[in-house]
Amino acid sequence: MQTAAQAYKKTANETSSARDLEADLLLRSAARFQAIQDAWDRRNSELKDALLFNRKLWTFFLSSVTRDDNPLPIDIRKNVASLSVFVINRTLRLTSDPQPEGLGTLININRHIASGLRSHA
Repeated sequence: MQTAAQAYKKTANETSSARDLEADLLLRSAARFQAIQDAWDRRNSELKDALLFNRKLWTFFLSSVTRDDNPLPIDIRKNVASLSVFVINRTLRLTSDPQPEGLGTLININRHIASGLRSHA
């Protein structure tokens, strides 16, 4: 059964659009943050890994929009780059000073960007 699920997931990942994949990853990150925030006393030990995942995700976005061959309009590329820098900095701050209240901004950004990616797919 596990092999069938893995095969399905692999096929789904290969056939889904890049926007859907990006939205799914953003929502996954937001859900992790939400779960940690909601049960901070029990789950705060998971924060470091969740922040690392989010930072890698946004570093990928930053790298992608700053490439010369990126097809997005320059204004959108600049906005995504600025947002990426903000999110990466916020993530680094939370790494050094973990606070459950600080997760709300990252949760909201990830959810809103995911929603935008889905609505333009």
